[in-house]
Amino acid sequence: MTDKPTIYDQPSKVRALNDAVEVSGPDDVDVAMTPDAAEETSERLLSASFEARGKKRFDKLPHRARD
Repeated sequence: MTDKPTIYDQPSKVRALNDAVEVSGPDDVDVAMTPDAAEETSERLLSASFEARGKKRFDKLPHRARD
């Protein structure tokens, strides 16, 4: 059995360094990425956040069988 990950409601802190982007928090998150990796990660995060928000909205709607 796998444990469910902790879900945080606080965003990470992000700052630009000379040649990298640093992401820290919440919890033990502490990572530095190249600008290219940070940009791709941000696009993936945004896409996944839209998907999760959509699922949350649709879960509240009544479902009916397709005709």
